[in-house]
Amino acid sequence: MPSPMHRYRTSAFYGYFPAGVKWLLIVNTLVYVLFYLGGRNVQSHMLTLLALSAEAAVHNLFVWQIFTYMFLHGGLMHLLFNMLALWFFGLQLEQDWGARQFLKYYFYCGMAAGVCVLVFNVAAAALTGNSIWWNVPTVGASGAIFGVLVAFGVLYPDQTVLMGFLFPIKAKHMVMIYAAIELLLILGPSTGVSNIAHLGGMAFGYLYLKRRLPVVRLPGLDLQGAYNRWRMARAKKKFQVYLRKRDGRGPWVN
Repeated sequence: MPSPMHRYRTSAFYGYFPAGVKWLLIVNTLVYVLFYLGGRNVQSHMLTLLALSAEAAVHNLFVWQIFTYMFLHGGLMHLLFNMLALWFFGLQLEQDWGARQFLKYYFYCGMAAGVCVLVFNVAAAALTGNSIWWNVPTVGASGAIFGVLVAFGVLYPDQTVLMGFLFPIKAKHMVMIYAAIELLLILGPSTGVSNIAHLGGMAFGYLYLKRRLPVVRLPGLDLQGAYNRWRMARAKKKFQVYLRKRDGRGPWVN
């Protein structure tokens, strides 16, 4: 049986491209092109309607911004790094989960990150008395991407990946390093990067996986084996339900 890494490389480079990752790449790129070719009027309207801000989302009830802010990006490098991370780490997750489950997880992480940003900005405005926090716009898929990184680190902890697309490292160590960096950056001066969104996506992703997989503990343990056992138990249950429907003689006893 081929290893998970072998399946990943075969799928990524020999013809199969999961639909969820593919369409996320396409839509994010198209929105970026539309934004930067649309001129100032289009950019202004897109930021007002789609970027996430406490003023619009809370005061004006533009609640859709919790979702739409993920498709806007602050520049070419911002888009490029997010999409490369989605491609590198999302492919294997979608192959194992399926498009529906992967997209649900991706958007849940992104929306949870957005909620964290809103709570932080509202709290900062209240504590500092500075109304600028109400109007700070947030854009980008990074919250969802960091959720994808956490899932990859939890489910494939010992798989070697390229941190920063340069340095080989185990996935579990990469996730822990990124989490530590984001925590440190929150304590430092503002860099214009929403580290709250990054940590929010990571925290939600871990809690979501822990709810779905009760055996999940700290990164570094046998989480791959736990995940495989969970998938086997789930498949067995579905197979038993299928057989009961065909047999019609009531539940099975094991």
